[in-house]
Amino acid sequence: MAAVCTLAGAVAVTAAVLAGPGTGFTGYVSEAGIAGSAHAPTYRVGVYALAAGLLLLAAALPPAARLGAALLAAGGLSTALSGAVTCSAGCPLPPFERATVADLVHGGASIAGTAAVVLAMVAISWCRAAGGRLRLLSAVAAAVALPLCAAVGLAMLLVGRGTLVGVLERVVLAIAVVWGLAAAVTVGLGRR
Repeated sequence: MAAVCTLAGAVAVTAAVLAGPGTGFTGYVSEAGIAGSAHAPTYRVGVYALAAGLLLLAAALPPAARLGAALLAAGGLSTALSGAVTCSAGCPLPPFERATVADLVHGGASIAGTAAVVLAMVAISWCRAAGGRLRLLSAVAAAVALPLCAAVGLAMLLVGRGTLVGVLERVVLAIAVVWGLAAAVTVGLGRR
C-alpha cells in the first residue's frame, strides 16, 4: 500500500507541477499548490498521498529499524503539514525574498520532510535488521541524495530562486520518490 500511495502521490504532484503556473525549472515545486490555483487540489491530494506512503512505509519496517521508522513518520507528518499550509504566490523564502508566516511554515515543513526522508535512508542503511537489499538501496539513495541536499541548501542561501535550485530540488524529490517506491516494494517482497 505504501508503494501505491507513493506512486499515486508522485503522479498527482507531477501532473499539478506540469500543468501549473508555468515557472518551468526556475520555480519551486510547491508553487503548484498555491491557494486559488486551478491545480492546487491535485497538488495537495498528491502531497497527502506521499505523506501516507511515508507513514505506511514507516509502519512496515521491521521493529528493529525504529530510528528509520521514526524518521519516516516525521517525514510523513512534515509532508502532510506542507500540504496543509500553502505558500503565497512564488513561495518566497529568505534571504532574498520577503516571506509570510505561512511561507515559512510551508517551506520549513517541506525542508524538514525531505531531510527526515534522507536521514531515514541513512538510518536504514545502518540497520542490520532491515535486510541486505533494503540497506543497499538506502545506502545508494543516501549517497546520491545527501550531497544534492547540501547543494540545494547552499544554492537557496547563496543564489536564491532560479534554475539551479529548481533543478536540484526536483532531482532530490525524484530520488526520494524512487527510493520510497523501491523501499516499499522491497519491504513488501521481504514479508512474503
